[in-house]
Amino acid sequence: MFKKLTKFCVGLVQRYLPDPFLFAVILTLLVLGLGMVTTDQGFMPMINHWSNGFWKLLAFSMQMSLVLVTGHTLANAPLIKKGLKSLARVAKTPTQAIMAVTFVSTIACWINWGFGLVVGALYARQLAREVKGVDYRLLIASAYSGFLVWHSGISGSVPLKLATGGADLAKVTNGAVTEAVATSQTIFSSFNLVIFGLILFTMPLVNKAMHPSKDEVIAIDPKLLEEEEAATMEKDMTPADKMENSPILSVLIGLMGMSYVVYYFGTNGFKLNLNIVNFLFLFVGILLHGTPRRFLDAVTNGAKGTAGIILQFPFYAGIMGMMVGASAEGVSFAGVISNWFVNISTATTFPLFTFLSAGIVNFFVPSGGGQWAVQAPIMMPAGAALGVDTAKTAMAIAWGDAWTNMIQPFWALPALGIAGLGARDIMGFCIIDLIYTGLIIAVGLMFL
Repeated sequence: MFKKLTKFCVGLVQRYLPDPFLFAVILTLLVLGLGMVTTDQGFMPMINHWSNGFWKLLAFSMQMSLVLVTGHTLANAPLIKKGLKSLARVAKTPTQAIMAVTFVSTIACWINWGFGLVVGALYARQLAREVKGVDYRLLIASAYSGFLVWHSGISGSVPLKLATGGADLAKVTNGAVTEAVATSQTIFSSFNLVIFGLILFTMPLVNKAMHPSKDEVIAIDPKLLEEEEAATMEKDMTPADKMENSPILSVLIGLMGMSYVVYYFGTNGFKLNLNIVNFLFLFVGILLHGTPRRFLDAVTNGAKGTAGIILQFPFYAGIMGMMVGASAEGVSFAGVISNWFVNISTATTFPLFTFLSAGIVNFFVPSGGGQWAVQAPIMMPAGAALGVDTAKTAMAIAWGDAWTNMIQPFWALPALGIAGLGARDIMGFCIIDLIYTGLIIAVGLMFL
């Protein structure tokens, strides 16, 4: 029965899920129409909200493109390829490969979401090279499924914003939270760790159970995952060719970059963000590829997968603009969704409905920081009025934001770019993970 359900979901997605760009276009039109109806704003005010938001993710788009390119480039350095190959040999069978990549990706995403996205996809690619008979679609879906826990981890936007405190926290929560909330009450709280632990140790089993029978497996030829070999040095090289193939410049600039990395971690501790992850991957890649020419060839190969990010992220920024764009009376579409759930909540059900509302809003505002900005002014005061613990309300928002990423292609684009797959290839499997983990999270938020 479970395999039949999985097959049904995979078939459903293959048949009806459009290309991620068209998905973004459909969401744009949907939010435009619903925003006009629910907020009583006209066509042009909504268009203005859309255009005002359209270019607000440009810096983030560049960061995500570099996550893909630098991660891909680093993974194809000879030393890293050797390490990934050794790690992949731990798995001997297809189901072991599925479990291994799920477990590794989940831990990596809990540590840092950008790091986890790249590591999971790269590890999956190497497993596909090493393990015969593994379904490549499910392998990449399993790598992406680890992303489900990111907002409960130590790079989660919501718990980190709570921990900083200050006037900005009081402002965004409409005065409901005026003092910092320690991570011991959010990330390292018992209810959050129990939910995370259950997902960490059981989701690999769920993904394993989804593996198709041998006659239905869609594997990939390992040769298709190999990068082009670097060009050999010619005898008669120009001075420019000699510079490109000399390790001297790579070593100098690489050591310059690594000196800052050492300084950063020495002064900030193990505090990861997208910029330092990309910086680290970039300069380690420069060093490990040995020469500028080999490094540039690897970058060129990695950049081929960035088209989806470059094209789609501005459309999601526009959607976010329409979601939070308020009428003259201060009514926004995102606010309408959140307030509806508040109005049907009790003290017991409020964490559940906060989680569900965050999951819905995440379809249209697939950003942890954006999610907090949209829901904190509504959910945090409402939770306080009902007597719900501040940390639980905040983590309900965080879990909801992460949960529906399983059926929102936005965050899958870097992993799909590395894997060379499309959203339709993995989202059917992700639906099963969505249903399973949704039950765990809902019960945990209500009763733990």
